[in-house]
Amino acid sequence: MTYCLGIINRFGIVMGADSRTNAGVDYISAYRKLFDFSLAGERAIVICSSGNLSITQGVITQLKRDLHHGEPRNLYNLPSMYDIAHYIGEKSREIQDSDRPWLERNNIDYQCSFLLGGQVQGENAQLYLIYPQGNFIQATKETPFLQIGETKYGKPILDRTIKYDTPLDAMAKCALLSIDSTMKSNISVGPPINLIMYEMDTLVVRHKLELRLGDPYLAKMRKLWEDHVRSAFDAMPNLEWEPEESQSNDDILID
Repeated sequence: MTYCLGIINRFGIVMGADSRTNAGVDYISAYRKLFDFSLAGERAIVICSSGNLSITQGVITQLKRDLHHGEPRNLYNLPSMYDIAHYIGEKSREIQDSDRPWLERNNIDYQCSFLLGGQVQGENAQLYLIYPQGNFIQATKETPFLQIGETKYGKPILDRTIKYDTPLDAMAKCALLSIDSTMKSNISVGPPINLIMYEMDTLVVRHKLELRLGDPYLAKMRKLWEDHVRSAFDAMPNLEWEPEESQSNDDILID
């Protein structure tokens, strides 16, 4: 399992991913799941992957091979982010269809999902979630973040914090807290954490970060967040229970 997220607003895009692919008492592995395919000055392209590792690696490898061989359709010559999302969906379907019969024999889940974020010169920055079936949805002003993988633990802070005018640095901190909250509750999500921040209309990714296990900033952030959550919890007023005499006979169960 993994956790990846993308956030977009009027200032730019933040995307992040953990690197854990398996977790157990005697085996933990890590593989990068965030990939920067940007062509500086022309287009910024960042992809996050989640799902069957062999399938996602196959898709990323095929994207790289198409670039290397100068195929008629590749990440650098498609005219829009929409076309790039469609192209990645097609590659994902092709590899899933090829491997599916063999994986299904052993009841192995072959599905995978991708996040695509970035900007092609001449259009606005965009963020897409590409489903295992190859179709996709786009983030909007009303729904400015998208997630794949183990999404539930990191969603509450995004719901409460992210706005269309949230500064990029604050978005990056929120993304990191969302990933850390997921790591806290699910052992199958873990470091290294990769994070990128893209500034609107720059057409180059200038800000990248990798946080490994035991990173001082990650430890400090987690402690501060937990301390403030406890303080907020302690400040909540106590419940006002109904007086016992106000309970009606209907509230009493009789065997």
